[in-house]
Amino acid sequence: MITLPLVYILVGFFFAAVSLLSLLDNANTRRLWNFLFWGLLATSFLAGNYLGDLGNGLLALGLVLVATIGLGQGKPATTTSEQLRESALSRGDVLFLPALIIPAVALAGTLIAKETDWGPSLIDPAQATLISLILGTLIAVLVCVVWFRPPVLAPLQEARRLLDAVGWAAILPQMLASLGAVFLAAGVGQQVGALFSEYIPGLEDSRTLAVIAYCVGMALFTIIMGNAFAAFPVMTAAVGLPFVVTALGGDPARVCAIGMLAGFCGTLMTPMAANFNVVPANLLELPDRKSALNGVIRAQIPTALPLLIVNIILMRLLAFPQ
Repeated sequence: MITLPLVYILVGFFFAAVSLLSLLDNANTRRLWNFLFWGLLATSFLAGNYLGDLGNGLLALGLVLVATIGLGQGKPATTTSEQLRESALSRGDVLFLPALIIPAVALAGTLIAKETDWGPSLIDPAQATLISLILGTLIAVLVCVVWFRPPVLAPLQEARRLLDAVGWAAILPQMLASLGAVFLAAGVGQQVGALFSEYIPGLEDSRTLAVIAYCVGMALFTIIMGNAFAAFPVMTAAVGLPFVVTALGGDPARVCAIGMLAGFCGTLMTPMAANFNVVPANLLELPDRKSALNGVIRAQIPTALPLLIVNIILMRLLAFPQ
């Protein structure tokens, strides 16, 4: 059976390969820092279970220290711009096929693991979606290798190119999710819930009011924290579970799913979401990254606000089955 520890080992070897390729890239003057950063991340996946709390804490501090010093951007030996343009013109829209393989396999794997009698013997049902997503990615890469016949190291070099472009922000969701767990353990969720109860009268009696408080709170806390994964444990413990679910009878799965989507609306509106909003500026190599980041956020706000309203309506209509 494919379990999450096996996925961690695979991801650990991937980051180890990126780390080694970074060290061998003489075009990157800061290659040593890239090597250390991705090497530490590889260590967390490969040996995190054996390091203990203190060891993992020191490893996380090491990642922060190296990121503060600064990573460099190498020049991996990969496909040229002319080759990419020629390939796109010759193959057309069929190039999107590998990208569609990933969600298709993720959906199929999840359904097989949870809805069939034989699926649990192949994929751990508790982590079916994540495992199926990794399987979909591997299948898509294999299809691309067979189809395009690139150099052997091209997939890893392309991955390294993207990681160098995004930099330390690539792991920001995991770091912020961990911060959210720390906040939850410290009781921040209970304190936020007490504040909501004090300043929003009728929260325990009105489904509409509770849904608005939860969704808007998810978006606002995401703007502050920079990531919906960090806001989710705090706001769900503060409003989602005690009011929307327990007091008013909301369906937990629907409340949590739509609540996370409401948080993502906040991601579109904050410079704190560096991993998301800084990517366009970095990948496009825009000269003024700060202005570009602000421009990206301004362009996304007209989409984020209507989406937040839609999520509020959806939760109000769907989270309370008859």
